[in-house]
Amino acid sequence: MLAEPLAPVQLEQLRSFSTCLVASAIETFGVRLHNKGFSDSRLRCIFDDLPPIVGYAATARIRSSDPPMEGGRYYGYYDRGDWWASIAKIPHPRVVVIEDIDTPPGRGALIGEVHTNILLALGCVGVVTNGAVRDLPHAYAHPFDFGGSVEIAGLTVNPGDLIQGDLHGVQTIPREIANQVPAKAFELAAKRKELIALCRSQDFSIGMLSQKVKELKS
Repeated sequence: MLAEPLAPVQLEQLRSFSTCLVASAIETFGVRLHNKGFSDSRLRCIFDDLPPIVGYAATARIRSSDPPMEGGRYYGYYDRGDWWASIAKIPHPRVVVIEDIDTPPGRGALIGEVHTNILLALGCVGVVTNGAVRDLPHAYAHPFDFGGSVEIAGLTVNPGDLIQGDLHGVQTIPREIANQVPAKAFELAAKRKELIALCRSQDFSIGMLSQKVKELKS
């Protein structure tokens, strides 16, 4: 069973932070290793001028190297009521996380103009994938399963995981501490601002810097 969704104000607060700041906030709770829970450099943001996205993961796996075992119509891969119903079970807002299992990934693309608008209509705010994003109607790109665990650029994502992404990368936010992360992020942001102000101050000294760094860790 999925944990209770965060309140809208908490989701909005998370959207106001970079993934870097939220990652630092998560580390203070000690709920996972510091090298877990985020994507590696293989993943990049296509629209890096947009603000961070936050939502709950709706997972799927696709392949393009083989045509679907059923159907064969030119646009048959659009007609996926079963996939849409799976997405609809995830709380709003939704982030679709698609693992492309082809070797190499990106032989074909599922997300183009049509699927983008379908997913927007389903309350999705973003897509995370290790594959391609463009219109390739002849590539046989199709979901062959959904609603399970997927791995994207070193990040394991399960259905309903709370996801945050921006130009720095994508990470999951542990649900057991998610409602406490915004306050911790605000606190860290204030402490970092003080530290930076000290570094730019005429009163700067290594002793004062050491003190501010200790405060940052507390």
